[in-house]
Amino acid sequence: MKAKELRGRDTQELRRELEQLQRELFDIRFQWQAEERPDRSRRRNLRRDVARYKTVLREMEGALDETRQAGARTDHE
Repeated sequence: MKAKELRGRDTQELRRELEQLQRELFDIRFQWQAEERPDRSRRRNLRRDVARYKTVLREMEGALDETRQAGARTDHE
């Protein structure tokens, strides 16, 4: 999924999906250690998806912090 598509979603939904992706990545890592050797491309794509979700969530949290700070500045003026 593209970051552009993720930005239109709710943060709670993104967090739930991120948790699922992280669980799946953990399972694949576990299988890898057990020498089952799952598909490498799936592992790579999961790592990239996790990074993408984290980036979008961090952007959203940063935007919230900026609006809070801007609101605090206007309250004191």
